[in-house]
Amino acid sequence: MKRYFNLAYFLFLILFVSCGGGRSGTLFQVKHFNIHNLDDLYHFLTYRDDRYPLISAHRGGPESGYPENAIETFSNSTSRQAIIIECDIAMTKDSVLVLMHDDKLDRTTTGKGLLQSFTLPELKKLYLKDNAGKQTEFRIPLLDEVLQWGKGRVIFTLDVKRGVPFSRVIEVIRRNNAPFCSVIITYNANQAAEVHRLAPDLLISASIHTTDDLERLNEYGVPDNRLLAFVGTSEPEPQVYKRLHDHGILCILGTLGNLDNQAIRRGDELYYDMIGRGADILSTDRPVEAGKQLQQYRRDKKIRNDYVQ
Repeated sequence: MKRYFNLAYFLFLILFVSCGGGRSGTLFQVKHFNIHNLDDLYHFLTYRDDRYPLISAHRGGPESGYPENAIETFSNSTSRQAIIIECDIAMTKDSVLVLMHDDKLDRTTTGKGLLQSFTLPELKKLYLKDNAGKQTEFRIPLLDEVLQWGKGRVIFTLDVKRGVPFSRVIEVIRRNNAPFCSVIITYNANQAAEVHRLAPDLLISASIHTTDDLERLNEYGVPDNRLLAFVGTSEPEPQVYKRLHDHGILCILGTLGNLDNQAIRRGDELYYDMIGRGADILSTDRPVEAGKQLQQYRRDKKIRNDYVQ
């Protein structure tokens, strides 16, 4: 009799965990993107009332033992949830595109000096360090390697660092047949217009803090259906969300920094509430904690999407 009771209890625990165990559920029901072409990406990243809120892992979601901008870190992040990976693109002395946030190697690698002073063979001898400064066994990845790894797994938002031509990034995206998993980050209307001129089929993340910013982008020839809106690192006025949603544009809220710190102090439910107030994607340094809240939000609202399996 005891054996049957234990079996029933075990099955109950499986059911409880798979359902999240309440608003602060501790485990993910791991999903992946089911996006295979640009039409899929356009459809998935267009605002609708039943939009599927997402996490964007800033610099890929580094944590202890997993350095920023590393394929191994991206893999660790995607083992928990369907996720957008934000990463940074720099260029070596021999004009190869690699992932690196800082101009200098000192903070994130075992090397020292400016990245642009090193060739790829020299950089490949270095190891990456995690955010605590601990050396790992992981190496600086090429953008080619990252895109090949990520196709069918993630959506990338690509932060193109100063001195890297957008044309070179677009060339690598096309060489790897990766437009359907790539969004290029821009910081002003001129940059957005340049990317759209070079690659009118690609999606662009543009800084849109006010309705005037959207009008300026349209005047520069960037259409609504190629835009994601980065609305800043503090919540915008409700009318900004409404205007962008009326245009079918998803809104990325940068919680990294101040809003992440607020969530630490006040409780992770803050992420849940920010989605309820209009954010569609949270760009965060706390993808695990924020992701649990978004999973609960989707569960509470019964949100499903065929592009997330």
